[in-house]
Amino acid sequence: MNQTYYFNDNTDQHGRHEVHTAGCSYLPAPMNRIAIGPANDCHSAILMARLKYPGRQFDGCYYCCKACHKG
Repeated sequence: MNQTYYFNDNTDQHGRHEVHTAGCSYLPAPMNRIAIGPANDCHSAILMARLKYPGRQFDGCYYCCKACHKG
């Protein structure tokens, strides 16, 4: 099932942009997020983000993208 994914335009303490689903309680404010688009899972969403923004690093949200969360 496709979900819409976003990433935080601000980086975390490790220099990574955190990826979230549209329904996440920790989704950044609209001014601080960038749409990745619809994807089947967080792995696909991160791959899409890496292709579109090659100079950036990404990490999955602990709450909504736990399978992609590095810590």
